[in-house]
Order: sequence, then structure tokens, then C-alpha cells
Amino acid sequence: MKILILLSLLTSQICFGAVVTKEVEYKDGDKTFEGLLVRPDKVKGDLPVIVMIHNWKGVSDETKTQATRFAELGYLVFAADIYGKGVRPQDSKDAGQAAGIYKNNRALYRQRLNLGLQTALAQPYADATRAAVVGYCFGGTGAIELARSGAPLKAVVSFHGGLDSPTPADGANIKAPVLALQGADDPYVPAKDIAAFEAEMKSNHVQYRLIRYPHAVHSFTEKGAGNDNSKGAAYNESADKRSFAEAKKFLAENLKK
Repeated sequence: MKILILLSLLTSQICFGAVVTKEVEYKDGDKTFEGLLVRPDKVKGDLPVIVMIHNWKGVSDETKTQATRFAELGYLVFAADIYGKGVRPQDSKDAGQAAGIYKNNRALYRQRLNLGLQTALAQPYADATRAAVVGYCFGGTGAIELARSGAPLKAVVSFHGGLDSPTPADGANIKAPVLALQGADDPYVPAKDIAAFEAEMKSNHVQYRLIRYPHAVHSFTEKGAGNDNSKGAAYNESADKRSFAEAKKFLAENLKK
């Protein structure tokens, strides 16, 4: 299906130190989406692009926080909106329902992911030849799904994402190396899913690396998740810093000119 993208950069700009953020509206048919663009304040030439995929709460303050971390490294970061403008779940029940739509319909998920990628590459200063995807939780699953769709990516990073492999043959479409950063004690990513992910990567000869951080559970990069591992999702400062360092190195290696 041909996707028509309509971009509308809102006039308001908010500076976060050395970065600038802009809300970006775009469309697929009659449905409107609202992503977030975060880039360095001072730009000389085109920048490598990171498409960021939000967690199950949609584009939120947490998304902005993570996007800013990468934009401060010199990337043009576009946080894609998978759910649609105004769909921002406020509790776990609503978030689970929203995320479930796409986990159960991977074709629709890939359509929304590719729409986000196309929108990112259409932004001013975007170097369309150097694009990566970074996702968190629900978005970590999305990062791998975008790669499975055959998208022209240079790097794929999944932070505490779902690693199930519903269509293993689609791994043959992956064109970029994959970095999966997981909590070793994450109750939401069972051993069978990890095994399926690794089997898919190996059988399709995908270059990948899986790192599991000890004593870390789901959402280990999110400070708002608290620090109680017994809840299954909690912030882990060590895992957060170490995983970000790994992602930083991985992206630098794969997005260089």
C-alpha cells in the first residue's frame, strides 16, 4: 500500500542543553501520528538517523529522555508514533491492550514502523544512507520487526525487548547487525523466546550479539520503573549505563561514513 506522508513541523521548539526537539505530525491515509524529533542544536551537514520505537506507553517523557541521550551523541533521532496521535496509555491495562494490537498483528506493526522510518528519513539533515533503529520493551520488539521487514538499516538495537520469533524465515530479510540488550532475570522474556531469537539469527546468518545483564529485570533503563525487582520491571543503574555504552559503541561502528 502506498503511504502518503504529510509532515507538519510544529512551530514550538524546546531546547534541552545541546539539543532541539520538535513534535512532528504525519499521516497514513486519514490517520494522524505525532512523533518527536530530537537533534543536536547546531548541525553541520547531514546526520546519521536513529528511528526510536517507544515502550508500551507510547511517545512519552521516557521516550524523550532516551531520544535526548542519543541526540547528544550527534544523531538525528526520530521517535516514531506507532499508536497514533493522542493514544498515550496512562496505566498498564491500557498499555497492554494498545501494545497487544501490534504484537498480535505483526504486518500492521511493520507498516507503522516503516512509516516512522520513512518520516525520519524525510527530515531536514537526515542522512538516508545511515539509519538505525533503537527500541525499548514493546519498541525493542518493534526494532527487530522493522529489520525483519527488510528495511534499509545499518544497525538494530533492542533494549529489554520481546524476543519471540513468530516467523523465523523473516530473519532472512534482516540487512543489519542486531544488538539485543536484556535483563538476565527478565520474567517477561522467557528462555524459549531467547532460544527462538538466537535460532532465527543463526539460521539466517544474521550478525548479532545478545547481552544479558545479571540481576536486571524488565525496563532496566527506565528510572520511573522503581527499584523493586520482584515486580518484574525495575531500573538498574549498572545495566542502564553498561547497555547504553554498548549501544553507543555499536552505533558508532555501524553508522560511520
